[in-house]
Amino acid sequence: MVIAIYLLAMLMIGAWGLRLKGFDDFHLAGRSIRAILLTGTFCATIVGASSTIGMAGLGFSSGLPGAWWMLSGTIGMLILSLFLAEKIRSQGFYTLPELVGSFYGQRVRTAASLLIAISWIGVIAAQISAAGKVLSSIFAADGTLFMIACSLVFILYTAHGGQSSVMRTDLVQFLIIVTGMTVLFFASLDLHGPGPILSSSFPTSDQMGGWEVLSMIIVVGSAYLVGPDMYSRLLSAASPRQAKISALFAAILLIPLAFIITSLGVFSRSLYPSIHPEEAMLSLMTGLLSPGMVGLVAAALLAAFMSSADTSLMTVTSILTFDIYKKARPEADAAHLMKVSRVAVMLIGCCSLLLAISLPGIIKTLLIAYTVFTGGLLLPTVAGFYKEQLGLTSGGGLCALVGGGATALFLGQIFPLLGMAVSGVLLLAVSHLERWKGKKRKST
Repeated sequence: MVIAIYLLAMLMIGAWGLRLKGFDDFHLAGRSIRAILLTGTFCATIVGASSTIGMAGLGFSSGLPGAWWMLSGTIGMLILSLFLAEKIRSQGFYTLPELVGSFYGQRVRTAASLLIAISWIGVIAAQISAAGKVLSSIFAADGTLFMIACSLVFILYTAHGGQSSVMRTDLVQFLIIVTGMTVLFFASLDLHGPGPILSSSFPTSDQMGGWEVLSMIIVVGSAYLVGPDMYSRLLSAASPRQAKISALFAAILLIPLAFIITSLGVFSRSLYPSIHPEEAMLSLMTGLLSPGMVGLVAAALLAAFMSSADTSLMTVTSILTFDIYKKARPEADAAHLMKVSRVAVMLIGCCSLLLAISLPGIIKTLLIAYTVFTGGLLLPTVAGFYKEQLGLTSGGGLCALVGGGATALFLGQIFPLLGMAVSGVLLLAVSHLERWKGKKRKST
């Protein structure tokens, strides 16, 4: 009953009394979101499958250093807030590829759009898969039907109200997440005491050494530093100042939550040492709590998954609408683009659902998506703000994006930072070569 009430409540909050005044309302919530709501939607977006089920699994297998998954994101958010947030919001763009295209041109904008769309469908699929894992564990049934049910909820309210519906649900969902995780933490603490946590080393452990931590900080932190879902929030802010403050507050709020969730995995290992790591939180939930409390924590987990999935879904929709369809059909009016956007929400959601049914694991899937994305897009995006000082060119940006992304796709599982290295070398080398050729032509 608790789970059913939660799903119905999300549909009602996303749809009740919503009046879209224009195209900007659907894609950027009218660029009117202020600090409290924006902080909530930042937090709800970040706390998804990887930061709950996945991070508890890291706590189970690696101890407290598993918290570096979310802490890496907070590091990326802090850098984003302090150095880039106001610049990004002041540009007035709709999407991250549009911003990248302003640095390097249309070819790079299109390439960035495709790279993000492919990567972020994997991110959405990971959230859907996690929802299926949670509900199938509670009800001891096949997870496919539960994945379909949860997908329908967030797809429907996103298609109805776009970014406005997503942000209206996110703050409520984040409050539910915090409540559920706190309830489960104190239930575990009452049973175990603080011993398992105090005996776990930090910042590294035997299972997660310094190199693994550094790789996670760079790969996962970079996904937040140049994440299209993060940029969609910044671009929806009421002002550049509101964008900066909200990103900063979100990063600070998530630090204690990272340790609370990871501790659940540490507690679970003491009780259920033979289970799979990604079952750590589910085993605690079903083993320690009453049915009503199980429903509350399950709703918190679903809130985490759906708040990340709806944001990612809206992000990919905006990119496909603005950066691909609108460029191909420049004569399309706002009413037509609104219809295209809603159809895109449905199609992307269905593709993500199909992918979710065959996912190997939450953390593994997200690491693949993040590695490919950051390998191609991190350095061209950040360096683009200093394009003139660095002497960067359109060809350099395109080669960096394609070369870095392809390297990360094929070799990222073995060498997670190789894609970024290739991207950086290509960005500078090809830009230098193009400038040299240009000077040579002028001299002749």
